Amino acid sequence: MSTNLHEQIQQRLAVLEEVRTMLIERLRVARDSDEIDPDTPLFGSGLGLDSIDAVELLVCLTADFGTKLPDDATGRAEMRSVNSLVDIILAARETANGRA
Repeated sequence: MSTNLHEQIQQRLAVLEEVRTMLIERLRVARDSDEIDPDTPLFGSGLGLDSIDAVELLVCLTADFGTKLPDDATGRAEMRSVNSLVDIILAARETANGRA
């Protein structure tokens, strides 16, 4: 495995753990970190978040990760799973670092 790929995997795992922690501590998801599968939907039958949680999630993404989603259907569609949040955060970090 190349060093670059290994670094990307480690970075993704670190962001995944940050997102899990945010969900547990800030949105009061009643699960342990390792019980939150990365492909778990955020809303509905997944983690069961509601519209109030969606607003809090947007606030957390901005405050904790410096990430802002578009305020339209595209932005809402991007918040479908834990993995999609990780993707959003990593993309924002790449853009901030001038790699996009």
